[in-house]
Amino acid sequence: MTPHKHARVLPWGAGFQLFPHLDRLTAHADMLGRVAYNLALLTLGNAVFVYGMKSILIPHRFLSGGVLGLCLIVNYLLPGISLGLLNLVLNLPLYWLGWKHISRVFMFYTAYGIAIFSVLAEVLPVRPLPVHEPMLAAILAGIICGAGCGIYMRSLGSGGGMDILAVYLEKKFSLRRGLTGFISSALILVGAAFIFNLEMALYTLIFSFTCGRVLDAVLTGFNQRKSVLIVSDQAPAISAAILGGLHRGATLLKGTGAYSGDDKPVILCAVSLTEISRLKELVLNTDPEAFVIINEAMDVIGRGHAQLREY
Repeated sequence: MTPHKHARVLPWGAGFQLFPHLDRLTAHADMLGRVAYNLALLTLGNAVFVYGMKSILIPHRFLSGGVLGLCLIVNYLLPGISLGLLNLVLNLPLYWLGWKHISRVFMFYTAYGIAIFSVLAEVLPVRPLPVHEPMLAAILAGIICGAGCGIYMRSLGSGGGMDILAVYLEKKFSLRRGLTGFISSALILVGAAFIFNLEMALYTLIFSFTCGRVLDAVLTGFNQRKSVLIVSDQAPAISAAILGGLHRGATLLKGTGAYSGDDKPVILCAVSLTEISRLKELVLNTDPEAFVIINEAMDVIGRGHAQLREY
């Protein structure tokens, strides 16, 4: 039976879409979800940081690094000046740097981060925490503020200030952000020691160091990687155990024993912090005589590991 000459033949074949706008709507929903996720990280992270700043940092008259440190110095000397407004003004030069050399997306989120920090610094009601020992206060402030920094720095933006410079230096020279923050804090504190007193500057240095370490820990988390070198005559069997037991890749290298001159296969692999004990078990169960070296890996980028973050 042949179809009527006026009958419409529906293109059920290749390329037909029953709902042609569904993919576009899904893409828009995914984009909105990503934007909401990043804004939520910026809001939560800045709220945690401001809580630490207003509950410990300011009551103990500690300082911080970078732009915030300058804001706090001015605020201590001239209490009538708005900390939030001053933060907005002092961020303008660094915002220009980020706009020129990082990306528009990063600076869009960073603009929100700067704005939400300035607003929360003015309106968030916080009572000072009952911590009277300056050393404990510096460490606790570093933990809280470092956690806040780590949360909002997991987004595609930042809280402004030296965070912009930290991202620029990480992108340009692969410097860790916690190290950049610690150096900037140290430079600010050298001047602050002359304006106020050396003791306050030293407590602030403890705060900055703790904050930088917690920041790096939150950014890395359990995604911290270890590079492992394994020297063994049972290299093929160990490689198979790594592939099957950990579902991790491994690379076989050719090595030569310096004393014996014999060929020694070497296995190179990268695993997460939580996989180290399992890796040791697999290796030593296969070859108890294996020689294993475990190194700290600053960054591991590639399939199965972290991807390079694009701003």
